[in-house]
Amino acid sequence: MAVRLRQVPQDATPVCAPTERIEAFLEANNLETPFVVVDLDIVVDRYRQLAEALPMAEIFYAIKANPAPAILELLVSLGSSFDVASPAEVDMCLAAGADPSRISYGNTVKKRRDITYAYERGVRLFAFDCDAELDKLIELAPNATLFCRVATDGTGADWPLSRKFGCSPERATALLVRAAEKGHQVGLSFHVGSQQRDPVAWEAALASVGHVFEQLRDQGISPALVNLGGGFPGHYSNAVPAMREYGRVINAALARYVGDDVPRVLAEPGRYLVADAGVLQTEVVLVSRRSLDDDLRWVYLDCGVYTGLTEALGESIRFRIRTPHDGGPTGRVCLAGPTCDSADILYEHADYQLPLALEAGDRIEVLSTGAYTTTYSTVGFNGFPALRDYYLPAQNL
Repeated sequence: MAVRLRQVPQDATPVCAPTERIEAFLEANNLETPFVVVDLDIVVDRYRQLAEALPMAEIFYAIKANPAPAILELLVSLGSSFDVASPAEVDMCLAAGADPSRISYGNTVKKRRDITYAYERGVRLFAFDCDAELDKLIELAPNATLFCRVATDGTGADWPLSRKFGCSPERATALLVRAAEKGHQVGLSFHVGSQQRDPVAWEAALASVGHVFEQLRDQGISPALVNLGGGFPGHYSNAVPAMREYGRVINAALARYVGDDVPRVLAEPGRYLVADAGVLQTEVVLVSRRSLDDDLRWVYLDCGVYTGLTEALGESIRFRIRTPHDGGPTGRVCLAGPTCDSADILYEHADYQLPLALEAGDRIEVLSTGAYTTTYSTVGFNGFPALRDYYLPAQNL
């Protein structure tokens, strides 16, 4: 059944502002920029909101969003499970105290030795999306639960993930039949795209899941799980629906397409749990005009696409920015990073307007930067150090 994506009510509440604890930290500490400070109380709040919206789902935090030990240890204490993509991420979770039975190896591209490494440490959930990967798992991960990733088109996502991973529902059916014949429990996963602002994207994906599950049941195979993937959004420049709206759509779609005998349900939030918890402080290095005939100002920061703001590439994720001159007259700017690479441009076409009073030496804040910043920061490109990070301990446990 075709499902048409539609516009859903937007969250009417103001977008997230830095917490009082972050404000106090920034005021009390004159630290070398750029750096990110993360309030772990926000992570606790987001975890609880998601658990309330999706009560049937086991939360598997996608640690690629931010694998800081402080975050992983906090989530272990909250009862979270974890989605990983490499042996190193397996080790990070284990070091934080996670039980290996609560780790899912969600990367569909794995070396043979990486499968063996994870399996020997107790991991029993593995993703795949093709024959060759399934062959490796059948051989190297006996009795593991294997789930096949089906492709989605990424419609509605600011950071689509539709090109590299996933197979057709028909292909998934054949692969899962073969896995079941080899004695594995089987399931399906999908990812509707990162920063997905339309909850109905999950309905469209679950319609495909329901079709595959029907085919499997017709052949006597009982699916073990459905993995809803990630995509739950943070608060950037565009409004997003409230988490309760995501829960309403997903819960209804599960009932409609998967049926009363819903198998184990997994969700893999990354951005949603940590993005709004972080604030990145960066310094203005230079403000210049490139032409006498154009009032466009180029604002160069000491943080760019190589030092944490990679998601600005293509102007896909549009971060909110706060300056010490907010409220005064503004003008058009092009925002760029500090390196000598011409690709190190954050926003050129997105019509960012910043105060005319902005000058070199000003410190500005980039909001909702707790996700995909420290992990996207290079180590020493052009001689610039990796992004520093600081974590405020959770108090609302």
